[in-house]
Amino acid sequence: MPVNAGIHYQKAEEEYRDAETAQEKLQCLKKMMALVPKHKSSENLQREIKEKISRYTKILQKEKQQKKGRKSKFSVKKEGAATVVIVGTTNSGKSTLLSKLTNARPEIADYPFTTKKPEIGTMDYHGVKIQIVELPAVFEDFEESQDGLALMSIIRLADLTILMFKTKEEEQMLKKELKEVLSNYILFTKLEGIKDRIWSQLKLIKIYTKTPGGERQYPPLALSKGNSIKNMAEHIHKDFIKKFNFARVWGISVKHQGSRVSLDHKLEDNDIVELHMK
Repeated sequence: MPVNAGIHYQKAEEEYRDAETAQEKLQCLKKMMALVPKHKSSENLQREIKEKISRYTKILQKEKQQKKGRKSKFSVKKEGAATVVIVGTTNSGKSTLLSKLTNARPEIADYPFTTKKPEIGTMDYHGVKIQIVELPAVFEDFEESQDGLALMSIIRLADLTILMFKTKEEEQMLKKELKEVLSNYILFTKLEGIKDRIWSQLKLIKIYTKTPGGERQYPPLALSKGNSIKNMAEHIHKDFIKKFNFARVWGISVKHQGSRVSLDHKLEDNDIVELHMK
């Protein structure tokens, strides 16, 4: 039996994804918990939300205890459809991966701790822009280091973390050091297919728009999996909901291409949508 969380829960989940501070994330999670249907098929989802609430509560408590009284020298302004951070041990290939995925040109060297600050680039995935951030190497007692708390905050607010390491021991160390901020992550194994893995793990879909009688427009919009025509319309402009009449859709979400659908129609990856206003 599916969860069928409903449109209000989906909206709260979107707000959670867009939240940029631990306090905002926590508020959104509590709202999601209140809105999620309470039945057996949603038990796993409820447990996941509770775990995140607990993690963000601890993070906020720890931040208050720090009482550093100064602004972090590291800050990353979120851009694009999602933010992905590359985190790993020293000389694990983080800078090389960043340069392969994006237009960034970080320093690449064979000596330890080459990266001193966050390095930022943009990955193009079939027209969707994904922000990729490489962080300095993680080591034992990382959180207690001078920049540990600031860097862990960047990891916490990211949509996905790529973990890079050279040995099994390094993998275990990373997970231990980052256990309070790791949620959605993948282990880097090979360069081939990594962009597709990132896209899949982000749980996003590409949606193309078109005007009546015209061709599909590029680049596509990026929406969360499970989003509907209503979510798409709100993403384009808030007034579109008021003026909406119907939409036509081409893609795997409809049985017949060009079908006329309502605001509640759920979209799938690579769908093409033609909005008709009143």
